[in-house]
Amino acid sequence: MFSSVWKGIATSLETKATAVYFRGSSKFFARPLSAAVVSSGTGAVRRCLGVHVYLVNLQKFRTVGIRGMHSTLEEVKLDGMQVKILPALQDNYMYLIVDGKTQEAAVVDPVDPELVIKTVQEAKVNLNKVLTTHHHWDHAGGNEKLVKLWSKELQVYGGDDRIGALNRKVRQDDTFTIGNLNVRCLSTPCHTTGHICYHVTTADGQGEGAVFTGDTLFQGGCGRFFEGTPEEMYEALCTKLASLPDNTKVFCGHEYTLQNMSFARHVEPENESIHKRIEWAKMRRASQDPTVPSTIGEEKSWNPFMRVHESAVQKHAGGQTNPIQVMGNLRKEKDTFKA
Repeated sequence: MFSSVWKGIATSLETKATAVYFRGSSKFFARPLSAAVVSSGTGAVRRCLGVHVYLVNLQKFRTVGIRGMHSTLEEVKLDGMQVKILPALQDNYMYLIVDGKTQEAAVVDPVDPELVIKTVQEAKVNLNKVLTTHHHWDHAGGNEKLVKLWSKELQVYGGDDRIGALNRKVRQDDTFTIGNLNVRCLSTPCHTTGHICYHVTTADGQGEGAVFTGDTLFQGGCGRFFEGTPEEMYEALCTKLASLPDNTKVFCGHEYTLQNMSFARHVEPENESIHKRIEWAKMRRASQDPTVPSTIGEEKSWNPFMRVHESAVQKHAGGQTNPIQVMGNLRKEKDTFKA
């Protein structure tokens, strides 16, 4: 019991300290923690804090956290593009999209600017765009600092005036390019009113393509309805995103796969694709490898929020046949679900 309590305290400290940092304060944790604080904790606290109780170097703290990066850095090669998966904070993902022909690049939700810059410099690519999915600090909180640190002009895209450093506001079906890659904006309000997903394809439209879904579509789940309705999430998931080609790679904003798939299994215990994905995800996470990306086709096979037309899901949701009501019932249940 005490171990779990202290682990929660350590996690809370990391989250709050990181949030303070992004709001412009470098004073938080500028002083060493007292020996009493560390020695009074259980083994879980000491493991979380490690032997370095002097959190003076906030830069290092923010980059690797108390417990180290939550996932390894990986690169996914698609037709005409590379997507570098960059872990951030406790469970966030940033993504560097690189056009294979021109080496022009864009970054999605760069909450850790220093890691982004380091990756761009090592890859020797030309970063000129920031794609922001929504205004929450763990996605947009690094925008202003990245713009300040980067030596060249950055075009900062997003669909919400609350996004820091925004200079390219976009709406549904707006388009732009990353080198030879085409980007189409999908307005997916619900988690936030100004949420945008970015669908990236090659110039000829061939190949898998990729969609960067922020906190709208997760692997096996969806974001909370903070600023929207079941109708809006249904439109986002089951109309706009579901209409993308099934082989479109889905790069979401968080490493939530095992939690989400546990709920999916609860909803559809007989769905074999869910069981297989859980076992696969467990193996990936055992070595801290990312579980992203999935595909749109796969999400249709196991994500309950994209399966609201399926009889098994409707039965679980109280026998509802209206898919929007099913969506609302599922989200309400998920909000308090314990794996």
